[in-house]
Amino acid sequence: EIREEVVGRLEVRQVFNSAKNGMVFGGLVTEGRLLRNDLARVLRNGDNLFEGTIISLKRFKDDVREVAQNYECGIVLDFQDVQQGDVIEAFIEVEEAATL
Repeated sequence: EIREEVVGRLEVRQVFNSAKNGMVFGGLVTEGRLLRNDLARVLRNGDNLFEGTIISLKRFKDDVREVAQNYECGIVLDFQDVQQGDVIEAFIEVEEAATL
């Protein structure tokens, strides 16, 4: 069986247009942590708009592998329609043996 485990949430505070990366979403990690290459979904008013992977994470100008709770960062996704106030939820898929 495969189940999803939420590892972090980011509240989008600002959207930037970058020539190199396309759209960069700046925000605050409100719960858990975000890891580059984790799966992510974009939530707006409780509706799931997109599911994909986190392409890039940045703290200031540096690429980072992980951003912890209560830190701000920039995130790049394969999705462009993110607005201020959206929530980006990072999750992993955990494989478990089925039980009877």
